[in-house]
Amino acid sequence: MNEQLNTLHTTGLAQLSGAANLEDLEQVRLNYFGKSGQVTQLLKSLGQMDAETRKTQGAEIHKLRETLQTAFTSRKDALEQAELDSKLAQEKVDITLPGTAHTTGKMHPVSATMIELAEILGRMGFGHAVGPEVETDYYNFSALNIPAEHPARQDHDTFYVETKDEEGLRKVLRTQTSNVQIRHLQNNPAPARIVSFGRVYRHDYDATHTPQFHQMEGLAIDKDLTLGHLKGTIQKFLNDFFGREVTLRFRIHYFPFVEPGLEVDVAWPIDQKADEKTRWLEVMGAGMVHRNVLAACGVDHTQWQGFAFGAGIERLAMLKHGFNDIRQLFTGRVDFLQSYGQLAAKLTAK
Repeated sequence: MNEQLNTLHTTGLAQLSGAANLEDLEQVRLNYFGKSGQVTQLLKSLGQMDAETRKTQGAEIHKLRETLQTAFTSRKDALEQAELDSKLAQEKVDITLPGTAHTTGKMHPVSATMIELAEILGRMGFGHAVGPEVETDYYNFSALNIPAEHPARQDHDTFYVETKDEEGLRKVLRTQTSNVQIRHLQNNPAPARIVSFGRVYRHDYDATHTPQFHQMEGLAIDKDLTLGHLKGTIQKFLNDFFGREVTLRFRIHYFPFVEPGLEVDVAWPIDQKADEKTRWLEVMGAGMVHRNVLAACGVDHTQWQGFAFGAGIERLAMLKHGFNDIRQLFTGRVDFLQSYGQLAAKLTAK
């Protein structure tokens, strides 16, 4: 018995100290202290010994058990500490390194500009109206007094889709948001004061044009409206948008859906006063609503007058924020959005 106990003592201590990890150590523990472990079996054998033998052998067996359990506990503590040290070393953070910056997300300049324009025009009494992006030939062209031979109706200018309208004509991706005006007036009696925002589509692609862009268009219908009302509305609108009194130039221009039609230019830089050396930048088109357009909407032109004005959202955003390539708006670059985006809280606070 003593020889067996000595062997278990020597072997057990060697196996415990040689365990490379906690999993190996657990296997050694089970080998000695499990239900069928070697020390466990020795303890069970005490009941079969006579009193004298049990007294002497029992003390040796309990001593062996305590020695091995102490060695097990010591090795377990060492392995757990080593495992913790290894984990801490792997997850160590160099507190001398600069911290990671967490930037606040910003609203895209186009979205922010539309919200700002809607707020300005809302204060001037213009409500919001919407219409479809895939439009019929009638609402996109005919009702707006655009003749059949007009270049805008050709494939090289307009995106057509395969679906047909009630007259069998191909539908189009709308080329302007003016279709909203027609649909609104057909379903709502005069007077009216609305503004529409949305995507429009044309065959253009360069530094200042893209095949898809966003447009804003305002419409006012009332009795005794004049060109003076239109000019005053545009002046107030652009003053509020640019945040200062801007110098404008109105030029006669032909648009099929207005008569007379105007191009609106702003003196640039924005704080410049007009003189013979002034640089002018076009910002929008406008005019008094053509009587044929009023007739298409079921509005009596002898009783009602109207004016309309429209601008590209991207163009206004570019002028206000000072970048010169419209394509930057569609790159999705975070640095660009951080530079030119708007915090939603700032828009809400206006």
